[in-house]
Amino acid sequence: MSGRTPHAGDDPHAGESLVTAGTDVDAADAAVVLVHGRGATARSIVEFGSEIAGDGDVALIAPQAAANTWYPNSFLAPVADNEPGRSSGLRAVARAVETATDAGIPAERVLVGGFSQGACLASEFVARNPTRYGGLAVLSGGLIGDSVDLDDYRSHAATDVDGDAADALAGTPAFLGCSDVDPHIPEERVHETTAVLEALGADVDERIYEGMGHEITEEEAAAVAALVADLA
Repeated sequence: MSGRTPHAGDDPHAGESLVTAGTDVDAADAAVVLVHGRGATARSIVEFGSEIAGDGDVALIAPQAAANTWYPNSFLAPVADNEPGRSSGLRAVARAVETATDAGIPAERVLVGGFSQGACLASEFVARNPTRYGGLAVLSGGLIGDSVDLDDYRSHAATDVDGDAADALAGTPAFLGCSDVDPHIPEERVHETTAVLEALGADVDERIYEGMGHEITEEEAAAVAALVADLA
């Protein structure tokens, strides 16, 4: 189901409903949380999820952005320039993940992923809320901000995870795919995102595609499908 309740103020996405598909979350063995891009919808990213979910008992959960946009400016803008949308979007992703974990699906069987703006939010959420996830899929995106400060993410992990921040993600498999000439996503930001995720203990598969557009290719979809297949 889907729906929209207008909500203003410091949490613009708070009134948006989740779109779900696949196996009912209360009966599912695993879950895939997918975050749509700018101008797209939760329903459209759920359709992609249906293509990569396979035959397992997998719940698909997608938050919806108010007016179909998570934050107003480029993800490379200073963080303050994309507030409150960025923080509200991260809370929306958290609610989607909690929908799965509250239903009894452990985080290690929850994959978080997205495309474009959604990929940026997905990577930012996982890096700032580190645990052992079932996977992370970053399709044409990267960590948010005008610069990436590894120490910031390490510090955040140290406050949220018992033990060494270097193992905060505990081997979470992560796939990062992007073009070398993406008009929205600089290749360097993909490399910086990989470096942060690896420093937090993720097992990263980064693939840069020569001359690809701002899109999801069949190879990328197959890579994410393989991550989903490993969740059960």
